[in-house]
Amino acid sequence: MESSKEQILIVEDERAVARGLEYGLRNEGFDVLWAETGKRALDLAHMETPSLMVLDIRLPDMTGFDVCRQLRRAGKRQPILMLTARDEETDKVLGLELGADDYVVKPYSLRELISRIRALLRRAYGELAVSASQPVVRFGAIEVDLERLLVRRAGVVVDLTPTEFCLLRHLINNAGHPFTRSQLIELIWGYDSDIDSERTVDVHVRHLRQKLEADPANPHWLLTVRGAGYKFQP
Repeated sequence: MESSKEQILIVEDERAVARGLEYGLRNEGFDVLWAETGKRALDLAHMETPSLMVLDIRLPDMTGFDVCRQLRRAGKRQPILMLTARDEETDKVLGLELGADDYVVKPYSLRELISRIRALLRRAYGELAVSASQPVVRFGAIEVDLERLLVRRAGVVVDLTPTEFCLLRHLINNAGHPFTRSQLIELIWGYDSDIDSERTVDVHVRHLRQKLEADPANPHWLLTVRGAGYKFQP
């Protein structure tokens, strides 16, 4: 489908909920696709290449976790916003571990959901497209091309999600400066949030260490600052 609008794929098996989301998103100017099963979501993600996916965890044929895992393994990098049930902390953490960029807890307001969607889209397609004053940064075996949005390790491309790249770029551009988890949530996720900032940031930093550090358990570049948060040490 050719469209100048940003396209959102809603993956939700409850028709009434999906139609409500579709109506609200279309009123905000988005193009909307809907899948009520995980298989249909995977098919649409490959055929249509949506800008962002709103993915419910509970689906009739497979879980949202399975959908997220398969998309990331296939190299799909568009933002994924997962819908989780209240008080199911393991759902939130597992979704982030599998490559989701953010989550919203049910019940949620449409205004909150749209705010999260816009923040993710800015990060993935707006802020990341800005040219950098220092386009290529190298440390150890890592090469980060801030203009082309590419990361290589020993010459091999490393697949980062938009959130991971944005977090890495921010730390690199502020080398040596420590940031608290709350600061990173506001700076990277794009809003003042009541989500579990420590858990969210920790998961994404751990992903970056696993992909970039020779010894993720004893990082050389992406350091923990006791009592503060994280920093990039060049």
